Amino acid sequence: MLSIGQLARQTGVKVPTVRYYEKIGLLPAPARSVGNQRLYPAPMVERLTFIHHARALGFSLDAIRDLLSMADDPDQSCEAADTIARAQLMAVERRIEQLQSLRQELQRMVAQCQSGRIGDCRVIEVLSDHSQCLNDHLKVQSGDMIDTS
Repeated sequence: MLSIGQLARQTGVKVPTVRYYEKIGLLPAPARSVGNQRLYPAPMVERLTFIHHARALGFSLDAIRDLLSMADDPDQSCEAADTIARAQLMAVERRIEQLQSLRQELQRMVAQCQSGRIGDCRVIEVLSDHSQCLNDHLKVQSGDMIDTS
């Protein structure tokens, strides 16, 4: 049995995150010691590593919940897992396109700046008037670029 700190160290996940995953049901509630300390069986290392890796790949918590459910039933078809992974790949490709567009616009804006006075600053001017941009990157909002679910 592992303490929460040991589990966190072995998986690279912070202790508050382990507690959060328990709270939302991605990790089952652990057994408790006489002193009410959380105690995790060794298989929780693999489960938490799975969750941590899936989050690093950008999967939503709901997708991870579905994937974990599938992993708990290894004899079923992996078609649903493939569908989830393909959807995530498409989302990543869209984000890459959006980020490339943003990079291009920022590079253009910076290249046009003469580093003079703020009153003549091209960066300030372009940020104040979207019509001067080459791309319609306003549809890209911070929530669209980083999935925090």
